[in-house]
Amino acid sequence: MNISIRQAEPSDAKYVAPLIYDAIGEIANRLTGQSDYNQIIDELETLFTHTDNRHSYLNTYVAVNIETTDIAGILVVYSGLDGRNLDKSLEKRLKSKNAPVTTIEIEAHDDEFYVDTICVHDSARGQGIGTKLLNFAEQVAKSKGFSKISLNVEIQKEQARNLYERVGYVITEPWTIIDEPFYHMVKKI
Repeated sequence: MNISIRQAEPSDAKYVAPLIYDAIGEIANRLTGQSDYNQIIDELETLFTHTDNRHSYLNTYVAVNIETTDIAGILVVYSGLDGRNLDKSLEKRLKSKNAPVTTIEIEAHDDEFYVDTICVHDSARGQGIGTKLLNFAEQVAKSKGFSKISLNVEIQKEQARNLYERVGYVITEPWTIIDEPFYHMVKKI
């Protein structure tokens, strides 16, 4: 599949939100303050169209199938330091909704460029799109002056971890997100 990677646009929301959910699973419940799938997707779409949170279109890139113009994958990236500010806005939003959990845990160190979310659509997996998105993330990180890039992977997601290791990421420490164990992985660039 031939793809191009471009900055996401607010109009991509209905295609991107399900991929965000696919990648982050139950974390989406916490980020949206919702428990119903349709409400979570609606809230992710809303967050995506805003500019002040981690899953904003401003932090998102989409891999587009050149032939069909369908979105085949997504990449959400930002600096670890920016993540803190983006999450403050999200925490305020959750408090205003009286969500059960209103604290968002830090997911990266301040000096890292962070791959928050990467997901390839089911129909496009196994075609190298994930690797292309990771390579693109490195280019963005370098253009912003970073010397390392990081991500977190759930311990049980061995296939994803193998991909990250294959492209040069190494496990640097354990990490916990919503009481679930992750590996924090870093690649020097």
